[in-house]
Amino acid sequence: MSSTSVVGPASDAAGQAPPDRPDPPLPGTGGRPDRKPDRKPGRKPGRAAGLLRAVARRLGTGLAVIWAAATIAYLALLAAPGDTVDILVGDGPDTPEIRAGIIAEWGLDRPAIVQYLAYLGRLLHGDLGRSYQLQRGVGDILAEQIGPSAQLALAASVTAVALAVVLALATAGRGPWARRTVSGAELLAVSVPTFVIGILLLSVFSFTLGWFPVSGGEGPSSLVLPALTMALPVAGVLGQVLREGLEKAMEQPFAVTARARGLTERALVARHALRHAMLPSATLVGWFVAQFLTQAIITESVFGRPGVGRIVLTAVTGKDMPLVMAVVILSAIVFVTVSTVLDVIYRLIDPRLRSA
Repeated sequence: MSSTSVVGPASDAAGQAPPDRPDPPLPGTGGRPDRKPDRKPGRKPGRAAGLLRAVARRLGTGLAVIWAAATIAYLALLAAPGDTVDILVGDGPDTPEIRAGIIAEWGLDRPAIVQYLAYLGRLLHGDLGRSYQLQRGVGDILAEQIGPSAQLALAASVTAVALAVVLALATAGRGPWARRTVSGAELLAVSVPTFVIGILLLSVFSFTLGWFPVSGGEGPSSLVLPALTMALPVAGVLGQVLREGLEKAMEQPFAVTARARGLTERALVARHALRHAMLPSATLVGWFVAQFLTQAIITESVFGRPGVGRIVLTAVTGKDMPLVMAVVILSAIVFVTVSTVLDVIYRLIDPRLRSA
């Protein structure tokens, strides 16, 4: 009886398996298996593109804010009771020549819309007007005073951040006595008015010990007490927020994983926890810088320092309307600049925001 060979479905007549069929092409490759799939239309842009888009949006919003501030300042000038020329002259010298110059500069003999457009045109060209009390250009006045104010703001910001970081790192996760002591000192710094802090520092370190000058703005030593006066209240708030953020970050799952891998507590705080706690703190630093003008008026007056704060006080008390309007616009520019820088810092701190 002859044997019959049975050929299975996976074998050909010679008993060999058929060659493997190529896999079907992936969608979006145009039928070519060696071609990579096309990028999905919904894919998020890169980090650089997301950052540039965020900055562009912030700058667009900032231009609208500056325009609104300039418009409100101009409308406040028109809505003030009395003649516009009298308001612009203020307490300065009043002569027919000065009045004629004001009418020609502000276009008060032309329609209201033409006056407004001419005002915006002067601002676009950097012309902030003229102080008829000081008989000088407003731009020149601010240019002289903005340097000392910028130095004070930078020194106060660095001091506040340094104090807050040191206090937060020293007390985060520590015993209750250390936390209560530092928290009480922070609460005291926040509660005491700025001018009281300045007077106390002057009494101790200038009048009694003689370590620092009483007034003036010459030399680094004249910057220490004013910067500390402005920094202490901010450091009190910033230290509390930073310490709370550190303690919450140390309880997150990533902290448990890092400890399991043998990372020390100090390295965990420096590499991971501090970065997570910095986001709300950065917002407070931006708030402090944006509120600088209000604090500078008090601090520069207490310490007799030159700066924008003293110029604002002089302009308001003397009813120097062109100078007041210029300070309003300058405040808007500072606000927009700080907001834009904070937007960039947020994305550097938190990678999740870089492509948002």
